[in-house]
Amino acid sequence: MKRRDMLLATGAAMLGASAFPLGWARAASNKKQKILYFTRSVGFQHSPVARKDGELSFSEKLLVEQGEKHGVEVVCSKDGSIFDGDLGQFDCFAFYTCGDLTKPSIDKAPPMTLEGKKKLLEAVASGKGFVGFHSASDTFHSSGPRAENQKELDPYVAMLGGEFIVHGHQQKATMHVACSKFPGMEGVEDFAITEEWYALKNFAKDLHVILVQETKGMTDPCYQRPPYPATWARKHGQGRVFFTSLGHREDVWTNPTCQKIILGGFDWALGNAQADVTPNIEKVTPDAWTLKR
Repeated sequence: MKRRDMLLATGAAMLGASAFPLGWARAASNKKQKILYFTRSVGFQHSPVARKDGELSFSEKLLVEQGEKHGVEVVCSKDGSIFDGDLGQFDCFAFYTCGDLTKPSIDKAPPMTLEGKKKLLEAVASGKGFVGFHSASDTFHSSGPRAENQKELDPYVAMLGGEFIVHGHQQKATMHVACSKFPGMEGVEDFAITEEWYALKNFAKDLHVILVQETKGMTDPCYQRPPYPATWARKHGQGRVFFTSLGHREDVWTNPTCQKIILGGFDWALGNAQADVTPNIEKVTPDAWTLKR
């Protein structure tokens, strides 16, 4: 792997110290934990993960800075061959990706191999953490019609717990808090924010829903459906999986409420904070699988 694809805190151009005012919880063992933040994009690259002039992207800088401040090593890469290497060195994998990662990418980064994909999924199932942002749900699609719930899922989609269908135009919409006890959700109440909201499908039955997408009042045909999960946690084997559909623009990453949600997700995925993730999807979003009103 090229050195520029393994940028660490010591060599990165950092943002201001106030970018993430909150801190990650430390591991109980005081062991320095290690996160792989993977941002390879096939088809479309979001601005928070776009690198310019050899520097880390906006979101990479934020996570590396936060890790350095709190004793967590954050490795940033777009090189898919990293998954053919030693995954045991990482405690958590964070994805802000897009498309079939085994295909050529617009950022010209080496692709993930099929064996590397298998190793990633096995690593999560064996106990590693996984955090997915926004278009991580637009990665490795299941075969068949995109607008229908399917029985045969891509194994990555099955691990993540949901899959992107489409999005409408950016607009203000409400996130309903379904679980106020999850790490990072302390003091967070229902909130409205302007985002590129994802319509999602193929939800796992064991999701512990944290935030619900309110669809009432939203425009565009893809949102004319009952409320559905937008942020959730689930166990995948022994691993901890956290996903949030938030993160399309840089200002979402610097929104204080969104920062709390992100940091709480990492705390839980790393095993540094505990939470009851008993499935609640059928209770809080009983019509999540209904794609039209």
